[in-house]
Amino acid sequence: MFKDANGAELVNGDNVQIIKDLKAKGAGTLKRGMVIKNIRLGKSEGEVEARVDKIGTLVLKTCFVKKV
Repeated sequence: MFKDANGAELVNGDNVQIIKDLKAKGAGTLKRGMVIKNIRLGKSEGEVEARVDKIGTLVLKTCFVKKV
């Protein structure tokens, strides 16, 4: 079961919000409060895949996102 930073369950297609500024290699910074739509659950627990405008597809740790 995938859970966000607050303990809410995540499923495919959820919208999440970044809770901390994150540096993406070669792509700049993801700012706190940024909303990412339509996530996909990763292969290992604790990771979700997200498509971000102007950056592409990223894998994010669930401890840095919260469900919106």
